[in-house]
Amino acid sequence: MEYSLKSLMEDGNRYLKCFQLFRERSSEQQCMQNFIRGILSDILGSIGNGNGSLNVMGVGSGAGDLDVEMFSQLRLKHPGVSVHSEVVEPSSEMLENYKDLVSKTPGLEFVNFSWNKMTASEFEKHWREKKLTKKMDFIHMIQMLYYINDPGASISFFRSLLNKNGKLLIILVSAQSGWGKLWNYKMQMCHTDISQCVTIGDIKCYLDSMGIKNTSYELHSQMDITECFTEGDEKGELLLDFLSEVLDFSKNAPPDLRSGLLEILRHPDCSTEVDGRVIFNNNLGVLVLDP
Repeated sequence: MEYSLKSLMEDGNRYLKCFQLFRERSSEQQCMQNFIRGILSDILGSIGNGNGSLNVMGVGSGAGDLDVEMFSQLRLKHPGVSVHSEVVEPSSEMLENYKDLVSKTPGLEFVNFSWNKMTASEFEKHWREKKLTKKMDFIHMIQMLYYINDPGASISFFRSLLNKNGKLLIILVSAQSGWGKLWNYKMQMCHTDISQCVTIGDIKCYLDSMGIKNTSYELHSQMDITECFTEGDEKGELLLDFLSEVLDFSKNAPPDLRSGLLEILRHPDCSTEVDGRVIFNNNLGVLVLDP
C-alpha cells in the first residue's frame, strides 16, 4: 500500500530544526571537515593554471561552513592567489547565513563572492541563456543531487565548466549506509515526491557506464537516533521527520507505516546498538572527477 504524505520541505522552519538536530547528532560534519583538511587539501593543491586566480563554485552550498573550510585549504595550497566563488543556493535563509558567516570569518579577503539564489537547474538555464564561457578550477556538489531530476545530466553540465586542471567533487550518502535500506522502504510504502533516492554507488555506476574516470573515497559517519523509538519524544519526532523526509511523520503516518519505519531503522543494515544507544550508519561516499 502506498501513502501520500506532505514533504518536510514544505515547512522550511521545521526542516531547518530537523537539519540542525541531524547536524548535532551525526558525525557527518566532522568527517567531511577531516576529508577537506586531508585528502581534499592535496587535491586542491593540483588545481589552477598559475595565473594568480582561481574560480570555484559551490552548488547547493547551504550556510557555507564547508565552503569556508575549503577556502582555508585553498589559501594554504595557493598562497597569494585570489579566489572568485560562485555560490549557488536556493534557500534565502541559507544564503543569509552564509553571508553572515563570511562577515564573521577573518582572513577571507582574498575571496570575492557572486551570490546566486537559485537551484542547480535554474543556474544551468541562466548560464546557458547568458552564453557564459567562464571556466571553473573547482566545483563541489555536496549532498544535493537528491534534489535534481536528472543527476547524470547535471553532472555532465557542471563538469563541462571545468578548466583543464579543474576538479569536480561529489558527496552523497554511501551505498553501504543505512539510507539505501531506508529509501527502498520509502519507495515501496511512502510516496512523497521529495527527492531522488540516489547513493554515490548509483552515480559511480553511471559514470563508469559512460567511461568517465573518477576517484572514489568512503567517509565513515554515524548518527544517534535513539530517541526515535520513544513515542512522543520531541527530538525523536524531529529525527523521524528528517529520516523519512515527511512533515510531522509521527502525527500523520498510519500506525503500520510508523512501525514499519522503526523496524527498518533498527535493522542491522541500517543501525547498530552500542551501550543501549541506536546508532544509524550515515556513511558518505565521495567522487572526484576530472574535466
